[in-house]
Amino acid sequence: MSAKSAIGKEVFTPRDEKMLAAVQVRRRTKKKIPFLATGGQGEYMTYICLSVTNKKPPQLSITKVKQFEGSSSFARRSQWSMDQLRQVNGIDPNRDCPEFDLVFDNASDQWVAGSAGEKCMFVQVLHHTCQRHSGERKPEFVNCQSKLLGGNSILHSAADSVTSAVQKASQALNERGERLGRAEEKTGELMNSAQQFADTAHKLAMKHKS
Repeated sequence: MSAKSAIGKEVFTPRDEKMLAAVQVRRRTKKKIPFLATGGQGEYMTYICLSVTNKKPPQLSITKVKQFEGSSSFARRSQWSMDQLRQVNGIDPNRDCPEFDLVFDNASDQWVAGSAGEKCMFVQVLHHTCQRHSGERKPEFVNCQSKLLGGNSILHSAADSVTSAVQKASQALNERGERLGRAEEKTGELMNSAQQFADTAHKLAMKHKS
């Protein structure tokens, strides 16, 4: 099971939430955190997760999840509602880059994703979800590539890929069904011929006996 799948199952499912997206990150500028604030657990990996409640009306949240070195479990840390998210800064609107900022009412974090692709997918899912579920107060998306906010959407491309795969699979099944149908028809013809041959042979045998 991947780390992101494990986070969804371990952190969000027990709270009746569904994780929509997650990106592994590290800070662009390290904060000085007292030893006691981390519980003395040393190094850790950080994930920024987007989730929605299963109950209606759906409530969107952004959660910071950590996995400490030597531990297989994940710990929920800070969490913000979507209403607290003010701005998503993609840093560079002209090229793929792993950096992005999240600005909340009471906090601001500067992140570097594990890859530009991870960051792009997270930002796009976040934007798409905000357009669908957020109230009147939607976060501002700045310095983001146009492909992340519409147009040549990664989500649309993914959906097209899935649709194409389904169509190909359906076509293959149909072709297989046609081949099976032809094979069954041929088998039926052979069985009829064999039965006719057997009947003829039986009649000839009876004729010779008499």
